[in-house]
Amino acid sequence: MSFELVKEKYNASVRNITFGKEGNTVTVGGATSYPFYTFEGEMPNKPKVAMEIWDMEPEEWPEAAVAPFKDVINDPPAWAKKCQDEYGAEIIVLQLKSTDPNGLDKSPDEAAAMVKKVLDAINVPLIVWGTANVQKDEEVLKTICEKTQGRGLTVGPVEEKNHKGIGAAAMGFGQTVISSSPIDVNIAKQVNILLENLGVKMDNVLIDPTTGGLGYGMEYGYSVMERLRMAGLVQGDDKLQGPLVNNLGNEVWKSKEAKQTSEEAPTLGDPEKRGILMEAVGAVSYLLAGSDIIILRHPETARLIRSYIDLLSDGGSAQDVKAIQKNLDAPQIDLIALAPEPDLTIVEEKKPAPKAVAPKKEAPKPEAKKAEAPAPKAEAPAPKVEAAPTAPAAPTAAVAVDEAKIRAEIEAKVRAEYELKMKAQQDTKAKEEADAKAKVEAEAKAEAEALEKKKAEEEARMNKLLAEEDELRKKIAKLREDDDTTIQMPEKVTGLDMLLARLDRFHKRG
Repeated sequence: MSFELVKEKYNASVRNITFGKEGNTVTVGGATSYPFYTFEGEMPNKPKVAMEIWDMEPEEWPEAAVAPFKDVINDPPAWAKKCQDEYGAEIIVLQLKSTDPNGLDKSPDEAAAMVKKVLDAINVPLIVWGTANVQKDEEVLKTICEKTQGRGLTVGPVEEKNHKGIGAAAMGFGQTVISSSPIDVNIAKQVNILLENLGVKMDNVLIDPTTGGLGYGMEYGYSVMERLRMAGLVQGDDKLQGPLVNNLGNEVWKSKEAKQTSEEAPTLGDPEKRGILMEAVGAVSYLLAGSDIIILRHPETARLIRSYIDLLSDGGSAQDVKAIQKNLDAPQIDLIALAPEPDLTIVEEKKPAPKAVAPKKEAPKPEAKKAEAPAPKAEAPAPKVEAAPTAPAAPTAAVAVDEAKIRAEIEAKVRAEYELKMKAQQDTKAKEEADAKAKVEAEAKAEAEALEKKKAEEEARMNKLLAEEDELRKKIAKLREDDDTTIQMPEKVTGLDMLLARLDRFHKRG
C-alpha cells in the first residue's frame, strides 16, 4: 500500500495587494495554503523584506545597529537610498519618530516634506509608519496622504479610534492603509469592517496584528497570526484575508537584551551577533505564522532572512549561506574568569558503600600466608598484603562519624534559623498589633478630648447667653422702675396710637 499524504482543504486564499509607485510596485499575498505549505497549495508571491529608517537621528540605538548606517544616519533620504542600493531592501519603511508628541512633536507639514524627500530618493515602495498616538497620527497621516497624492504610498497604523480620518484621506488620495489591532482577532476584523463601511476597498488594506519583539509578546503575536490565517483560509472570512505586516526591527532593538554591551552582560556573548540573531529568530517565527511583509533594521538580518525565504520556497542548502558579517571588532570576554569556582564535592560519595566488605574476598587469608613466607628475602610485598584487608575499615567509620556529626550540625543550624525566623515573625506581629492598639487608643482618646472640649465650649456659650439674658432683664427692670408713668394703651392699638404713646413717654422723661 503506497503512502498517501493527508492535505488540508482551504476554502479561500490570501488577498493579492499591489502598492508602490507606477513602474516600481510590489505585490504581496496570493497564497492558497498556510505559509510555505507548497505541497498543499500555491505561494505565488514570496514574503517581502522591508528595512526601516527614521526621520530623525536615533539617540538610544546600540552601537551594533548604528554601525551599518553611521555615514547616513542623520540624512533619511540617503539612509533610504543606501538600504535600497547596498542592502537590497524591497520596501522602505519610514518611521515618523520626530512627530511623537512626547518627543520633538514635529508638525504634519514637516513630516510630509520629509516623506517627499525620501520618495524622491528611492525607487521601491515606501511605507510611512506613525507613532501609534491616535490623535497625532490622524493629523500627520491625513496631511501626508494629501501631499503625496498618486505616489502609491502606504500609511499606518490605522486604529479603530482614527480610522475615519486616515481612511477617508487614503481613499480620497489613492493610498494603501495598514489596519492595526492590539493582538486581537476580533478587533482586527472590526477595524477592517469599519474601513470597508467607510468606503475603503479591502484590496487596499494590509493587516498589522501588533508585533512583539521576544518573549510573551512574540508568542501572543504568533498565535493571533495563526488564527487570522485559519479564519481567512479555512473559514473563508473575507475581512481577515489581507496580507500581514510585522514591524519587528523596531521592537527587537529597543529591548534591554539587544542594547546591553559585553561589559554589562558578558555571558550573553557578542552584542552585535546577539542583536542580529534575536531579530532573525523573531523574523523566522513570524514568517512561519504567515507574515507577508517583515520590517527589519539590521542589513545582516535582512540578508539572512532573504536567504531563509529562498531556501523554503526554492530549496537549496543552508551551508551556502554566509555567516554573519561583522562591522565591529569582536569583544574579548574571559568566560573562564567569570565562571564560579567548581565545587567537586559529591555528598553521595562520602557515604559508606553498601558492599564495603568486598575487598576481604579479593584478599583471602591463604594468599596472605603465602605472601608472608618470602618476607625475609623481599620485604617490599609485605606492606601491600597487610594494607589490603585493613585499609577500607578506618575511613568507613570516620566517614560515618563525620557524616552523622555534619548532619547533626546542619539540623541544629536549620532548627536555630527556623526558631529565629519564627521569633522574628512573632515579634513583628506583636509589634504590629501593639502599634495598631496604641493607634486605636490614641484616636479614641483624641476623639474623647475633642468631644469634651466641644461640650465645654457649648456650656460656656450657653452660660454666656444666660448671663447676657439676665443682664438684659435687669436693664429692662431698671427702665421700668425709672419710668414713673404708666402708659394706658387703648383696647385697639393702632400704629398712630403707639407713635403718640412713645412721644408722650419721651417728652415726659425729658
